Amino acid sequence: MLDSDPRARSRSARAASLTLSSPLDRSADAPLPVQLAAQIRDAIDRGVLRAGESVPATRELGRQLGVARGVVVAAYEQLIAEGYLSAGHGRGTTVHPELRQSTPSAPAPEGSGALSNSRTAPAPSPTGASHLAPRLPGPLAPGMPISDAVDRPAWRSAWRTAAARAHLAAPELGDPRLRAEIAEHLRRMRGTARDAEDVIVTAGAREGLGLVLTALGTTRGRALAVGVEDPGYPSLRGVAARHGAQVFALPADADGLDTARLPEGVLDVVIVTPSHQYPLGGSLPLARRRELLDWARRRGVVIVEDDYDSELRHSGSPLPTLAALDDPAAGAVLLLGTFSQTIAPALSAGYLLAPSGLRGVIEPVREELGGPVSTVVQTALAEFLATGELRRHTARMRRRYAIRRELVGERLAGIAGVRVRPTHGGLHAVVELGSGPGGRERESAAVRRIERAGLGGASLERYWQRREGIPSAHSASGAPGGSTAPQHGIVIGLGGADEAEFDRALRRFREILEAD
Repeated sequence: MLDSDPRARSRSARAASLTLSSPLDRSADAPLPVQLAAQIRDAIDRGVLRAGESVPATRELGRQLGVARGVVVAAYEQLIAEGYLSAGHGRGTTVHPELRQSTPSAPAPEGSGALSNSRTAPAPSPTGASHLAPRLPGPLAPGMPISDAVDRPAWRSAWRTAAARAHLAAPELGDPRLRAEIAEHLRRMRGTARDAEDVIVTAGAREGLGLVLTALGTTRGRALAVGVEDPGYPSLRGVAARHGAQVFALPADADGLDTARLPEGVLDVVIVTPSHQYPLGGSLPLARRRELLDWARRRGVVIVEDDYDSELRHSGSPLPTLAALDDPAAGAVLLLGTFSQTIAPALSAGYLLAPSGLRGVIEPVREELGGPVSTVVQTALAEFLATGELRRHTARMRRRYAIRRELVGERLAGIAGVRVRPTHGGLHAVVELGSGPGGRERESAAVRRIERAGLGGASLERYWQRREGIPSAHSASGAPGGSTAPQHGIVIGLGGADEAEFDRALRRFREILEAD
């Protein structure tokens, strides 16, 4: 338990002073522990708190700030889980002694092939290191959810309950109650009936994918061959590359992964987004889903299903997962889920759903590496799911995203050569600007103006892998075909601002497109 050692308490007088850059705001959307953790994290990033220095005792800091000790405990526990702080018997809580102070990295030069560290516009860092200082996203940055609606009584109550359990350690595979609530959530929301033991708690989609690649890599005796959709997420192929995998491009079209063009004898793993392909937005038809499953079973390929925003479907109900069609024991599908898009990115929490056969490979790795999500976050999520509030919150968010999607169509209607690509859900919209050299020139000009205006849109062409020199799986297997030619346009997000700012950004975006 934090500060339980009398010697640690006696050293509190020698601890580094902690002056917050702004007072904690009880009326803000973010809970007090989240606000405090953010400010301590910032103080470490700026070098105000240095590696190895003690931080104030929880009771002392709580008294200074006028908040309950549980608020400080919850903030410290989150920062310990993230690696910012370290706690040990006899030495109290300190800034992690191995944490190096970071400085903002220079932007990667154009054409360098740097990979994205998130689902926002591609950024210089391929590692997703949380201690790097990112650029503030613009109001149209893709990948940013609406997060101002979660602060309701059920949310605040969940965090109060969680703060009281901050001294407890969650099992490596996850808190049993949270695992059970996630399994129930998947049954109700995604048509996927699985036991709680099939759920492993992760720190989000990228961490879950890293866990999978680490586990599978130990069974092959060589570098993994990983296929990813083209176009697709730069972050996912970046994670695979960082784990030593050889990455291959798999062509995708308006319906998602083109299963008729899957290679033979090349791949160990395929990463796919069947419910809402990114960025083109298609949903994989049932016939293709079955073809993909049959192909994977024949070839011994593991399918990683990334389900990051599939619950945010604007029309109709969310589609069942690909995992719902798979065998719960001998299946080939690993489902990656995250709460970052439906609740808030700052949670850094998600889950991995695995059939029992694959769990036997993954669980020992998780047990050796340890669980990455703090007890505070896991308890709060379990409480939030148990009340049914997450389902109600998701329904509210669907309505808001649908309204914004309609607004995009209205604000950009009638511009020559511009088309808003149809989609039925998600957090982004694709604004097509044509193909060929003309489309590329128009895209480049629009991106430059968008960057100068600070709007945050992303180049559609950057989601294709051929620009990074990634080979197609077909060329590796000697089969004909390959990725389709990149399309040109702008990917914009639907959640990075309040309604008024979002509307203003769309009007400015229209002016930019009309100027081309």
